[in-house]
Amino acid sequence: MANRRTQSLTIKKYSDGKFDFVSDSLAVEEPLEIQIKFGAKENRIRKSISVTMRTPQHDADLAIGFLFTEGIISGYEQIKSVGPNLDEDGKININAILVVLDFEVEVDLKKLERHFYTSSSCGVCGKSSIEAVKMNNFPTLPEDSPPFQISKIHFFPNLLKARQTIFEKTGGLHAAALFDNEGKLHLLREDVGRHNAVDKLIGAALSAGLFPMNHFLIMVSGRVSFELVQKSMMGGIPILAAVGAPSSLAIQLAEEFGMTVLGFVKNDKFNIYSHTHRVIF
Repeated sequence: MANRRTQSLTIKKYSDGKFDFVSDSLAVEEPLEIQIKFGAKENRIRKSISVTMRTPQHDADLAIGFLFTEGIISGYEQIKSVGPNLDEDGKININAILVVLDFEVEVDLKKLERHFYTSSSCGVCGKSSIEAVKMNNFPTLPEDSPPFQISKIHFFPNLLKARQTIFEKTGGLHAAALFDNEGKLHLLREDVGRHNAVDKLIGAALSAGLFPMNHFLIMVSGRVSFELVQKSMMGGIPILAAVGAPSSLAIQLAEEFGMTVLGFVKNDKFNIYSHTHRVIF
């Protein structure tokens, strides 16, 4: 398959007092429709539950992570298959994906009726209120999860940036990475939407059998928003670190549910906004 993650074009660039025509690369943004098939064997239901703007790559991870962080599934074992969706002519629709759930999975139709619509800049669009987001049962984050040393955390932004292959070309993608307290990077995912990058990461971790995720730290390339805290909590991740700043609502949620949040992690310094005991010298 041709590379659908970047698009090349010729642009007019102004530099050093003159214009030049140069080649540039853009991060691709396309819609992905997530559908599920669920219900008893003799009465299967097929339903579209989300349209999200994403960078085309790791679509299966994105769909799995989305279903998990929204509380529609509770584990990878509840999925029978994940694959491309077929249109009426039997052709593959590259911008749609179908997740087939196990017969025993009970789907909360009220959650589906909320009608998800997310964009690359807003992961909570379509949710009527904060309470609608908090309705999921967050797992309890352990107080005795492995602490992370400051000397390790300092290296995470550089390790993250070094692995952002598409960002290097376009400068237009967010990234989310999973680290352990020895400083090892286990997984990294990129996307034009910061919440999609986290969903892809959690979906990949589910598929790889890395749950429970109580001993990991998640590092994101942008800011800490409410939805990133919510999604990380659903993954049972006790520490969320970011290159950018957190929002007030993100910290309120983290304080309430016991998550450690780090912001401005760069240049050998960072801020700890909540539950400081998980970071040590």
